[in-house]
This record gives sequence, structure tokens and C-alpha cells, in this order.
Amino acid sequence: MLIEQIRTDLTTAMKAKDALRQRTLRSVIAAVQEAQVAGESATTLDDDGVRAVLTSQVKRRVDAAEAFESGGATDRAADERAEIEVLEEYLPAALGDDELDAIVSDVFAANAFASKADMGAAMRAVNAEVAGRADGRVVADLVKSRLA
Repeated sequence: MLIEQIRTDLTTAMKAKDALRQRTLRSVIAAVQEAQVAGESATTLDDDGVRAVLTSQVKRRVDAAEAFESGGATDRAADERAEIEVLEEYLPAALGDDELDAIVSDVFAANAFASKADMGAAMRAVNAEVAGRADGRVVADLVKSRLA
């Protein structure tokens, strides 16, 4: 399981005294544990659930890096970007623009989405195919442009 790989990598980072990797992996493990106990009853996350947590952690760090950058704290922004690189090692490879465009084209052809009223259904269908391998903003912009 993915979470076990992350725990093993944390142990390796501790032995190597890699502070960045330790800090990043500890925060991921804590976020996974928090997600497991959130809600009405505790659950164990499968690999897809752990990937969802990783994706949200990447998004948080992207937002933080942008905020630090705009605030002039370039060293803090660089730290956030370094943590993003560590997290991305555990996520599937991102789709290229051409691959994403092809997926959106296929989904639109299969479902005949045509108007802005179809935006929600189109986003659900595309996101099911993309499965977290592309930035949500990019997907939304691409779907909007097709529906315009």
C-alpha cells in the first residue's frame, strides 16, 4: 500500500537526516491519519484515498507558495515548492496538454455535451477519466472553452 511506502521512506529519510523529506512525509502521514478518522466512523484509506490526500497536500503547498511569492518571502516559497516535488513522487505522472485535450475530446464525443448547462456533468465525466492526473483549474478551463 502507498501509505506503507511513505512510512518506509520516512524511516529512510530519518536515517539519512533529510529534514525536508522528513517534514513533508510526516505531514502527509498526519493528513492521512486525520482523513481516516474524519466523519462518523474511522476508516482505512486505500491507495486512491491516500492519493487524494496527497493531491490536496500538493494544492495547499501550491497555494502557499503563491502567497509567499506575492508577499516577497521567496525562501519560504522555495521550501513549499521543494515539498511539492517530494509529494509528486507518490502521485501518478501528470497528463500532458495533448493527452488532456484528447481525453476531453473523447468524453465530449461520447456524451454530446454542448451547452454551459452541461458543465457539471462534463466536469464529472472528465474528472473520472483524468483521475487526479491534471490540475483541476486547467481541466475546468478546458471544459469551459469547449462549452462556450
